[in-house]
Amino acid sequence: MTTTPRAGSTGCRPFPFSPSAGTLSRLAVADLVFFYGTLMAGFDRRRQAGIDDKLAYVGRGSINAALFDLGLYPAAVPAPDRRVLGEVYEVTDPEAVLPALDEIEGYTPPQPDSSLYLRARAEVTLSDGRSAQAWVYFYNAPLGQARRIPSGDYLEHIKAR
Repeated sequence: MTTTPRAGSTGCRPFPFSPSAGTLSRLAVADLVFFYGTLMAGFDRRRQAGIDDKLAYVGRGSINAALFDLGLYPAAVPAPDRRVLGEVYEVTDPEAVLPALDEIEGYTPPQPDSSLYLRARAEVTLSDGRSAQAWVYFYNAPLGQARRIPSGDYLEHIKAR
């Protein structure tokens, strides 16, 4: 079992990674990313960053996390008893996409403690029941008065605002 940084209210914690029999066999962790906020379809951030053509939609999915409304964008923090809904994409050019996403999310790999978000591996459950490991950006700053989004679905939440 390998561990990677995991976001939490107090910084980094180990996040276990162990592939299961249900993991997508042709996709490695570096090949998948999970979006739960303004990087999902319907927003323009991926195109503006020049990475939209380097991502291939895989499907809807969910992760174990709690979702919060920060105003302009959401924040997910790992939580074993909550689910966050989002979209899974295959990354066709990781050398271009991951640094661009790191910049968008305020993640500085050599300085994780001062990063706004942390990029970590997490298990994603796809809508068809398969699971896979994907990169997820977890919030790494105080939540303050941010309201939790009980549904875990940012798209549903912003339609209701």
